Amino acid sequence: MEKTQPTIRAVIFDMGGVILRTEDLTSRSELAKRFGLTRKELENIVFQSPESIKAEVGEYTAEEHWLNVARQLKFPAAEVDGFQRAYWQGDTADVELEAYIRGLRPRYKTGLLSNAWHGTRQKVSQLYTFLGAFDAVIFSADVHLRKPDPRIFHLMLGRLGVKAGEAVFVDDFLENIRGAEAVGLQTVHFTSREDAVRQLRELGVE
Repeated sequence: MEKTQPTIRAVIFDMGGVILRTEDLTSRSELAKRFGLTRKELENIVFQSPESIKAEVGEYTAEEHWLNVARQLKFPAAEVDGFQRAYWQGDTADVELEAYIRGLRPRYKTGLLSNAWHGTRQKVSQLYTFLGAFDAVIFSADVHLRKPDPRIFHLMLGRLGVKAGEAVFVDDFLENIRGAEAVGLQTVHFTSREDAVRQLRELGVE
């Protein structure tokens, strides 16, 4: 007998690179040039360094993380605020994706699962409205776990009250997609809003 696909009851989204994306790369590219780096090299220092990963599990505060970046790039601590402003200047929240997510409720539970430093919830709440589109929001530093650790997926599933096979996870990083699949979630690898919505529709999410 053919196995039937579980009914989807929840859709879980990543934040950075999915809902909140760097649409204008000008400022970040200029910042990288100032330090003799490519934009990708600069982004790796900010997001992929050992210190950043520790910040994502709450071992450093966001302030300590940015001071670590300053030390690595050899600029004064007094310039950290200006560096951050320039770094995030091109970021934009996808309001159409936010509207789509809001439209999924109440038929589906919605979750936001993001690897992010302490203070992200407050900062995002001040600048954007999309946190209100979710039934559960988990930022990695707050729970001392980061994707693709299976425990953070189980934590989100518990908060949404669904089984792994009843949830779809949307993320732009393949490492996180594979982590979610290992736990048993269905997945969508995000490359664009249109493509993600199409893939969700193919999985039965309307």
